Amino acid sequence: MQSLCGLPSDTDPLWQEVQYCTQGIVPPSGQLPDCLKTTPNYVVLHGRPPSPQNYLLLPSCRITGIECPFLVSPNVANYWHEAWETGRSGGDVPVASPNIGLGINSQSARRFQQLHIHMAGVRPSTQLRLQALEAAGRVAPQPSQWAATQYQAPVTGADGSGDRTYRVLGLDALTQNLFVLLNQNVVRPLGLDMAGQTLIVVPKMTATGFARSFYVLNSDSSLPSGTNTCDHLLVY
Repeated sequence: MQSLCGLPSDTDPLWQEVQYCTQGIVPPSGQLPDCLKTTPNYVVLHGRPPSPQNYLLLPSCRITGIECPFLVSPNVANYWHEAWETGRSGGDVPVASPNIGLGINSQSARRFQQLHIHMAGVRPSTQLRLQALEAAGRVAPQPSQWAATQYQAPVTGADGSGDRTYRVLGLDALTQNLFVLLNQNVVRPLGLDMAGQTLIVVPKMTATGFARSFYVLNSDSSLPSGTNTCDHLLVY
């Protein structure tokens, strides 16, 4: 597992920042991160570039990224739930956007080698597109249906990159391990690799606020117009 998850002695910059927040170990660069929130399970830092809608949630233990098998074990913390509770309106580090998005990149698309969930915004048009897909029956109602072709849909990127294809799942809560749901219902049945996946969570918002449900989007390069990065949908 260490070959996929990393060693505590690794020198990845984000991992060094986590170690400073959790253990007070000063990074070799001497630049001290702003530890926005520190818990036994995770740390919240500013994203790059820092802005009121660009934060990162990182495990306090060594996990390189989505390919680490520990993420699908029974003992892993529910990082997605924690990211939402921290970044939502009223959370400890709220994202300054009416529409919030959480995302993780694939192994090849990320810059740093410590797992980090982006806590950012999404465009209102992205929110409306997902609600339209749901109304049209294009959102998988159960994780077991997530890989079905009928629940693959194009969503326009916030970065002007055009449409990308995502597998779209609806969930009433983030109580389940999303890494397990992805691995069991998409990756393994389709013969894919966890390392190549991107995963995005968009809370459903209406005129009255949070609708207490979530859209979970997954994509990879095996899909027509697929992507292995969450950056097309998130607004930093």
